[in-house]
Amino acid sequence: MATFISLVSWTDQGVRGYRDTTERAAAFGAALERLGGNVISVYWTVGPYDLVITVEAPDDETATAALLQISGVGNVRTVSMRAFSAEEMDAIVTKAAG
Repeated sequence: MATFISLVSWTDQGVRGYRDTTERAAAFGAALERLGGNVISVYWTVGPYDLVITVEAPDDETATAALLQISGVGNVRTVSMRAFSAEEMDAIVTKAAG
């Protein structure tokens, strides 16, 4: 499974509904599971982003679909990036070296 890290910011709508943030996170996890992925971690943060979420998905398309679903509700905006484990990075370096 591919790992993705998302930096999440609440929209005005999302911050007005802060009371149900943990329920929204659980709903995202359930939606991702229906698509074949899973949430590894969710952290609420102080600073330029409101949450940091780490997920696993079978492929880029599944991760993108889940992020579109969560963003489409209107409570958050995300900045997401693919993350690689040490083992995955070793394979990438080997491939790059030819």
